[in-house]
Amino acid sequence: MAAARRARAGDPRAGFRRPEGEPGSAVPQGLIRAARKSGQLNLSGRSLSEVPQRVWRINLDTPEEAHQNLSFGAADRWWEQVDLTKLILASNKLQCLSEDVKLLPSLTVLDVHDNQLTSLPSALGHLENLQKLDVSHNKLKTIPEELMQLTHLKSLLLHHNELSHLPDGFGQLVNLEELDLSNNHLTDIPRSFALLINLVRLSVAYNQLRNLPADISAMKSLRQLDCTKNCLETVPSELASMASLEQLYLRKNKLCYLPEFPSCKLLKELHAGENQIEILNAENLKHLNSLSVLELRDNKIKSVPDEITVLQKLERLDLANNDISRLPYTLGNLPQLKFLALEGNPLRAIRRDLLQKGTQELLKYLRSKIQDDVTSPNEEPAVTAMTLPSESRINMHAITSLKLLEYSEKQAAVIPDEMFDAVRSNPVTAVNFSKNQLNEIPARIVELKDWVCDVNLGFNKLSSISLELCMLHKLTHLDIRNNFLTSLPEEMETLTRLQIINLSFNRFKVFPSVLYRVLALETILLSNNQVGSIDPLQLQKMDKLGTLDLQNNDLLQVPPELGNCETLRTLLLEGNPFRIPRAAILAKGTAAVLEYLRSRIPT
Repeated sequence: MAAARRARAGDPRAGFRRPEGEPGSAVPQGLIRAARKSGQLNLSGRSLSEVPQRVWRINLDTPEEAHQNLSFGAADRWWEQVDLTKLILASNKLQCLSEDVKLLPSLTVLDVHDNQLTSLPSALGHLENLQKLDVSHNKLKTIPEELMQLTHLKSLLLHHNELSHLPDGFGQLVNLEELDLSNNHLTDIPRSFALLINLVRLSVAYNQLRNLPADISAMKSLRQLDCTKNCLETVPSELASMASLEQLYLRKNKLCYLPEFPSCKLLKELHAGENQIEILNAENLKHLNSLSVLELRDNKIKSVPDEITVLQKLERLDLANNDISRLPYTLGNLPQLKFLALEGNPLRAIRRDLLQKGTQELLKYLRSKIQDDVTSPNEEPAVTAMTLPSESRINMHAITSLKLLEYSEKQAAVIPDEMFDAVRSNPVTAVNFSKNQLNEIPARIVELKDWVCDVNLGFNKLSSISLELCMLHKLTHLDIRNNFLTSLPEEMETLTRLQIINLSFNRFKVFPSVLYRVLALETILLSNNQVGSIDPLQLQKMDKLGTLDLQNNDLLQVPPELGNCETLRTLLLEGNPFRIPRAAILAKGTAAVLEYLRSRIPT
């Protein structure tokens, strides 16, 4: 009785209550009433398995308050309601959308991302005023042809679905400015994309594209093109004529060479890491006057042309993990260069300790060598731990003068005893047995335990780490990338001086727990494995850890407590299946990611 009296008396809360179990009880009447005034309705995160009928009919049905004997102020006149223009149904449990969506013809924004939709209603084609449609993070396998009728659409987000084919009529969406098709199963792109002349941002990343249509060059407004993680072996030469292009992402493909870019005068960022590019020549670079970021890490580049100095606006140059043996000293003259990554190259004239001093010290060194290079051009460059000579003979000069025991790129199943015999009492500090066929670590490596601090066993067939390696108590750098490792022995805890470990491209399914106890570690490279989780509380104890690379693993979630690892300067998480943080957060860099994670820690 009391509730009835309050309703008759105009209790302001009465409209927000519905009898339990009544359809649509997850949508309070007060929200509907507010939406009639604002034209906007946000029903995200309400566990809806279907959209209540009164939402679709919000513009048609007479409001409940019109039937009540209530006095309305000027702000409550239901007959002055506005049409719904923005409907957000994100993060619910919707498996389908009703054809009744056509009852909302004034919609300009429809957001149904993060649901369980397997299809879209053809009635979407009636929403002729729609400007933004977000159906990302669903289970869509096809797109209805009727969607191509939405000629006012400016933003279409279809990423993280199961699309394998697109309608041929895509080119009808002539006003489209943003199109995200990433993380689907697409094998080709309709040629009609050429008609999308207003498109500014296009992402087809993480699909199965084998080629790009040459017609894509007709997109004269395109500024950002992301083709990361596909199966591209070439890029159409017509791409070079896209005069508006500012950012081009070609990472994680199968490219063997870079195209030339004669018309891309505005290109600021070129990302082509993790391909099979062998040659970087002057023709690739000479037109890129605006380039500020050039990322070519994890390729097979053997040399850097002197003409790289034409890139006068270059700020970031990433050449890590290539086959570069020497650099042009004129690189030191690039006026804007703030970041230069060279680790993982067989550089001859630059010692590893210099690489660790940072970009500015390295550039200063290169500038100092320019004059030396002119006066003694035929001088044999020095050899370092990463040198990869092809000679099979024992290099006594390397052992005695450079303190390097080197036997790499021999495809050898064992290291000959004469290599260790040759060391005798020479204090060898670096060992390079990379790029062989080793199934196990040579037991005699323990003979070097009083001196060796740098060991490279990358690109072999190791499935376990021997106890002999764990006895190298002076070890500071360990490179065992590209092997078959699934675990590390607990005895590695004794490597108390270990600063850098590279475990990329192995078969780890869990983060090696022993690493949490090697507190001297500054860099852990664990990309391209199958790691499913990390322990942020253990990582917090590693107060020297500055770089953690977990790209391309199986992390389903990123624990918010990772944000408390404040010593981290570089945290790489791309290429994992987690949904949060979103790619837009990751793109902002490590500091932004850590701050975002801290904001999600439950209080």
